[in-house]
Amino acid sequence: MRHWTQNTLARLPGAMSQVWGLALVFGACLGACMVWLLDPIALQGLRLAQFDQFQRWHLRPYTDVAVRVVDIDEASLKAYGQWPWPRSRLADLVGRLHASGAAAIAFDVLLVEPDRSAPAAMALIWEAPQLGSLLAGLPDPDRTLAQSMNGRSVVLGANLLRNPFAVGVVAPVPAPPIPYRVVTSGVAQAADWLAGFDGVVWPLPELLASASGVGALNMAPDSDGVLRRVPLLLRQNGHIMPSLSAEALRVAQGARNYLVRAQAGGVQDVRIGSITVPTNAQGEMWLHFTSDQSDRLLPAKSVLDGTAPADQLQGNIVLVGSSAAGLMDLRTNPLGQSMPGVLAHALALEQIVSGYFLQRPAWASALEALVLSLGTLVMGLVALAANARRAALVLAAALASTGAGAWIAFTSGQLLIDAVNPALAMVLVFGLASGFHHWATERQQRWLRTAFSRYVSPNRVAHLVAHPDQLHLGGQREVCSFVFTDLVGFTPMMESRDPAQVVALLNDYLEAMLVIVFKYEGTLDRFVGDAMVVLFSAPVTQPQHRQLALDCALEMDAFATAYARRLQAQGVPWGLTRIGVHCGEVIVGNFGGKTLFDYRALGDPINTAARLETVNKHLGTRVCVSQSILDGCTGFDVRVVGRLVLKGKVQPLQVFTPNATLEAAECAAPDAYAFAIQLLQPGPAHDAQAAQVQFEALALRYPHDPLLALHLKRLRDGATDDLIVMADK
Repeated sequence: MRHWTQNTLARLPGAMSQVWGLALVFGACLGACMVWLLDPIALQGLRLAQFDQFQRWHLRPYTDVAVRVVDIDEASLKAYGQWPWPRSRLADLVGRLHASGAAAIAFDVLLVEPDRSAPAAMALIWEAPQLGSLLAGLPDPDRTLAQSMNGRSVVLGANLLRNPFAVGVVAPVPAPPIPYRVVTSGVAQAADWLAGFDGVVWPLPELLASASGVGALNMAPDSDGVLRRVPLLLRQNGHIMPSLSAEALRVAQGARNYLVRAQAGGVQDVRIGSITVPTNAQGEMWLHFTSDQSDRLLPAKSVLDGTAPADQLQGNIVLVGSSAAGLMDLRTNPLGQSMPGVLAHALALEQIVSGYFLQRPAWASALEALVLSLGTLVMGLVALAANARRAALVLAAALASTGAGAWIAFTSGQLLIDAVNPALAMVLVFGLASGFHHWATERQQRWLRTAFSRYVSPNRVAHLVAHPDQLHLGGQREVCSFVFTDLVGFTPMMESRDPAQVVALLNDYLEAMLVIVFKYEGTLDRFVGDAMVVLFSAPVTQPQHRQLALDCALEMDAFATAYARRLQAQGVPWGLTRIGVHCGEVIVGNFGGKTLFDYRALGDPINTAARLETVNKHLGTRVCVSQSILDGCTGFDVRVVGRLVLKGKVQPLQVFTPNATLEAAECAAPDAYAFAIQLLQPGPAHDAQAAQVQFEALALRYPHDPLLALHLKRLRDGATDDLIVMADK
């Protein structure tokens, strides 16, 4: 049960992080979709900015089609006076354009007031009766213009108003009736989708009566002031009215009707004569700009003075407008340039005549929604599951694919597909998921360090976290200290008692022993059943590793002895712990294979430490310490055991046992023992007979002193010094 509980708890941090991570990703995806559906101004601006950038990178190739602009430019104004020009001059312009063979003439100017230079107006200004009678005989310029328009394909411009009464404008009903008819088809009311206006400022009735058509001059830029679309149709008081460019195309073809096809999603296309123009839901067409083309524009001056090439006008749709800054008909285009408003109508007509249509198809929004939802979901899941490098590569691939798809659609299919907003949503969800992944990973690493420290020494974990480059096979030479422990009688106890109870007691014992090890910054090399191996000065070098090892061994002995006595008092036959402590040069590092390796120390000092632990059972001691350990320690009261030749060894090893590990009441005083053992050691004081006398006397007083009993037996068996050759481990 305890094992199952620990495993379950071990899985909880990762499982909970996954649940919360998935909830975060799905929530973020849903939020991104909701924001996309609301389509705030900021997202619209990003979408339009992408379309503008595409236009800058890929201008529409200019094709010389039958569309020209007669530009009332600065040079023309300088030659013929400031605007407005007399209507007689406009009549002259109409006559010359008609004579040059223009298919249609469309005025991108408002002619809503009588000519201020008319004879009647001049008579009122001068207030001279004799001059008035003279002027009365002169022709009226408005009538002259109207007569020049009779029987010729001339289109005039009108201005639609949102609230005409706010500016004191009354919208008269034109007569004769408007010379076009709008026919709609489909399941939806086309007029409901068109931009709506409440009033209209018509041209002068006399001019309107002579015109072949009339079209709205209105073009609404987007919220950023950039003109990107030209309407073909608009709605005025429930009636559908064409734009100037649409009407110029109709008149040029001699057509009568507009055929508007609409579906539930809005207007689909507008058929003008023999040409079908795809539009957006509001009946607008997207403009695809070209580089500046001098062939597109003809100065009005050149037409009026007869210097304009005839082939530039023959059979062309001619738009009359102005690029002069003073006339305030300038618009900002996606290229970041100012252009005359008449040029927008010209671009629209060029695209229509050449059959080049830039479209944002009805299915574009559905595709973008699909890319956004799937992209954010995939990127969120990738950010949660993959490492930072792979996740970044997947994000870069997703963004590149989205952008490339939109770019190919624009350049190859003239389609406007939004890649910015789906890409932005993917980046935001990816960033959110990556942040959560980073937080969860850090949290899990902290948890793993804590959990892993129960399998590996905390100092080893901290060292690997700080030096991950050391996670490789191989080792290096280090002088380390080792502590070996073993529990006496553990195997028989396992056979005679309930294993579950014994294992529980063993876990408590090992847990407390590990606390002591980690207190002295020791590194757990390994567990061997109930035994444990601890090393010092690796992986982190510890200058005082001998002192730390001996301090650790003494505290471990104190705990293990108290623990055994407490359990023995409860009737549990728990044995004492034997400890060996030694120091020497070893190879420390990672050993094993590529699939699995283990961090440990290899070398003869480890075997020596293990032998010192086992000789305790022959010596009757609990802790054996070598001279190499004491060479780095101070302040320890130890008792000489003698020079031991451990099994499998040739050279003797000076061994000691700390007095703190002996029962003081049962053992001889340190000074008395030291005097007796000195008589056995090589040197001037060596005297085996005197040593035996001393040991005999001390043994009578302290019969339970293990070292007195050991040496007395040896002396009785014929030993003459402190050299002890171990026949067994």
